[in-house]
Amino acid sequence: MRRRKVKSAVLIGAVAATVAALGPAGPAAPEGRQGAPPTVVVDCSGEAQVRPGSYLIACGDGNNGLVSLHWTRWGATSAEARGSNVVNDCLPYCAAGHFHTFPVTVRLDTVRARPGQQGQGYFTVLHLHYTADRPSRTPRDAAYSIVAVKPGVAG
Repeated sequence: MRRRKVKSAVLIGAVAATVAALGPAGPAAPEGRQGAPPTVVVDCSGEAQVRPGSYLIACGDGNNGLVSLHWTRWGATSAEARGSNVVNDCLPYCAAGHFHTFPVTVRLDTVRARPGQQGQGYFTVLHLHYTADRPSRTPRDAAYSIVAVKPGVAG
């Protein structure tokens, strides 16, 4: 049993590290106002991202994240992508659980001023639409709030 716990913990850490290491997909120019900073999505560490290739939803434990994101639109008021949601089933408990991958479409919207960043907006709502199977007890359409904290302030 101890060996299985260690193996699961290593797998969880590996998935979280992979999601964090993938970072932004690239510097593709976002749509928006001329000369204005692009609208961003803020990651778990409070860093601004534009068109990230991956995004961790469950900052506390790494048991829910997005990978292989391919952005079809990134604008001043919304962004859209296709990718996969990687979720730990936490059965019988999270350290012993297994990760499963589900195809999703992603939409970011509801822009607010980013704290401490003059003139920069950030998306505050992440919407997922499961295009095929989905995690148990999860609706086909789910929404998550994104909270940005000022740099140097614990969240």
